[in-house]
This record gives sequence, structure tokens and C-alpha cells, in this order.
Amino acid sequence: MKNKLIELKELTKNFDDQQVLKGIDLDIYENEFLTLLGPSGCGKTTTLRIIAGFEEPSSGEVLFDGIEISKLPPYKREINTVFQKYALFPHLNVADNIAFGLNLKKQDKSVIAQKVSRMLKMVGLEGFEKRDVSLLSGGQQQRVAIARALVNEPKVLLLDEPLGALDAKIRKQMQIELKKIQREVGITFVYVTHDQEEALSMSDTVVVMNNGEIQQIGTPTDIYNEPENRFVANFIGESNIIEGHMIHDFLVEFDGFTFECVDKGFPENEEIEVVLRPEDLDIVEPESAKIVGTVRNITFKGVHYEIMVETDKRTYMVQTTDYAEPGRKVGLSFGPEDIHVMWKMGVY
Repeated sequence: MKNKLIELKELTKNFDDQQVLKGIDLDIYENEFLTLLGPSGCGKTTTLRIIAGFEEPSSGEVLFDGIEISKLPPYKREINTVFQKYALFPHLNVADNIAFGLNLKKQDKSVIAQKVSRMLKMVGLEGFEKRDVSLLSGGQQQRVAIARALVNEPKVLLLDEPLGALDAKIRKQMQIELKKIQREVGITFVYVTHDQEEALSMSDTVVVMNNGEIQQIGTPTDIYNEPENRFVANFIGESNIIEGHMIHDFLVEFDGFTFECVDKGFPENEEIEVVLRPEDLDIVEPESAKIVGTVRNITFKGVHYEIMVETDKRTYMVQTTDYAEPGRKVGLSFGPEDIHVMWKMGVY
């Protein structure tokens, strides 16, 4: 069992008359890659800044290795931060930027050289020691910022939207690199992003936030396949969300039909909401399905078609490699495992 490294307890934060955090409870473990995910203004960066020590909570506790640290200044915490704006020193070369914190601590020059060399190798910048940082690409500057943070051997690295300024291709490469670096150094990464794909592809644990509150905590697979409410289902990927009733365990009703499902534990005839992911729906002949509709629109997306099928109750989105021409009558097929039942919590 991994040890809890950081505990946030009933954390709140007010800016003037606005409450931006509303009682955050979160445990962060050793060697974990944890991502705070949510839309702009949801409180994820404020949470990160409180962990870093740049903001004090209005109430609640921040525990680090069991010790309360909410009033401890950033430089006394075993935590380093990498920002979207890398804040590199333009008058220093790559090696001197990385060594900055070690020089402040007046470490031995040979030890510094050794540590800087190890970091350059880890972030793939060997041979760049003397390079002017202003001549580096965005991705290379990003690597220098990460190396500068890691060379101080923190127990936790905080990353606030660090890939936001990079183009799509470099972003993808850096996602892979960051996960690899985290495994190599074996420390806790706490990552902030509004990019769902980034969160799902990199994290051990995803914390979905909205409006100053945590909506769901889980593995990327759990968050995608088992969203706990409408907000999470809509925010993580595309969803068809349908109101219905849980007849009893393993049997659900929606759109006037009953379907077997794999969910249980709801009261009988409970009002619920059902999530059907577009990629889990198959287009079949009308006589082979309960739900039947007409193809209204089809869009080619490269790896699949996005097909809008209009029934007498609603329009379903289907993502499939099969083509279906507009105007065609089709059935929608899905299995019990493709139906996900959520508690009805209102519209977010």
C-alpha cells in the first residue's frame, strides 16, 4: 500500500466575496501521477497553488507527510513547480538555468555538474549545456524548466498546464516524455490541465473538478467508463445522456424500452440517467434493434464517421467506421456492458 504524501482536508478559498474552493478533500500518494482536470475557473490551479505555498487556504488543512504546512513558505516545502510560462533566466545558458537552485544552496561544483548532467540526459538535452535558452524551441524550454525543478530532488513536482503553449504534435511527444520522466525519478507529480485526453493518457489518478468542488476521483478508465454524474460524463469525451428508470438490479428502462445492464444497487424504479458512449453504439438493420431512427447527418472524422441518428425521442450520436447515408432508416445496437447508469443529479 502506498503512503499518503499530501492530504487536503476541507480546503476552502475565498477571493473577496467569491468562494473558489468549497471544501476540497483529497489524498495524494507517493509516486503517483495525479491530474486535476476541469474547465477554466473550476479551482484546479488554486488547489495547486495552495499545495505549493503560493496561496493560503481560507480554511482547512494541508498535510505533508502528516505535518500541517499551510502556513509554511514555498521555499521550505519539498515541492517544486513548473508553470505554463517556464520563467527561465534569459541571461543564463541551459546548464546554469538547471543549476540555479543548487548554486543558491552553495552545493559543491562537482556535485552540481554531475546532477545537471544527469538531468540533461533524463530530459533528452545532452549536448545543450552551453546553449542560450532564448534559442531553444518551446518544447526544449519546457524540458529545461522540468530539469531545473527536478534537480533539487523535491518529493513532489507540481505542473500547472505546462504543455499549454506547445503545438499539438510536440504536446503529444511531451506527454509521453513526462510520464517516462515521472516513472524514472519515482516522485509524485500533480498535474493541472483542462485537456481531457492529456489527463486520461498520462495519469494514474484523475480528479475531475467543477465550480470549486471535486466531482469524481478515479483511474482514467473509471472516469471514462463509469462517470458518476452528468458533468463528468459530458466533460470526459462525447456522451449520449438519457433519462430513464432503474426497474431493478440489472434492468433499466429508457426511451420506452427495457434493457439488460450490468448496474445494480439502485432503488427499484429510481429515476436515473443513462450514458451511452457514441463509440459503443452500432448501426444495424432496423428489425434487429429496439431503438430505430433516421440518419440525419454524417461527418467524416478521419478515423471514424460521426453519425447523427434521429429517433422519435431524441438524436443519438454514433461514432463508427461504417458508413450510413443520410435519410436511411437504421437500428441502434448496444450490449448490457455499454449501458452506464448514473444517479440523477440535475443538469450542471
